Amino acid sequence: MAQILDQPIVDQATLTMQPWVTIVWNDPVNLMSYVSLVFRSYFGYTHEEAERLMLAVHHEGRAVVATGNREEMERHVEAMHGYGLWASLAKADA
Repeated sequence: MAQILDQPIVDQATLTMQPWVTIVWNDPVNLMSYVSLVFRSYFGYTHEEAERLMLAVHHEGRAVVATGNREEMERHVEAMHGYGLWASLAKADA
């Protein structure tokens, strides 16, 4: 593969190692106490951390609840959907 001048070659392994995040979004259905319970039971957050994240979801419309590799974040998103929460994944901000 030829390199274009002034364009660095990006290693695919480096791209896959970039962190991803699981985002939980506010929704009009789930109670705040339920969202906090899900964060405690699934992620193992303390009561205080689960409440902080739940309040971020409620007041800011979303919260990053986990960071890691893409496959792990996909599992978390699927689990959140299983609990009835709105969730997605995205590349973490650099």
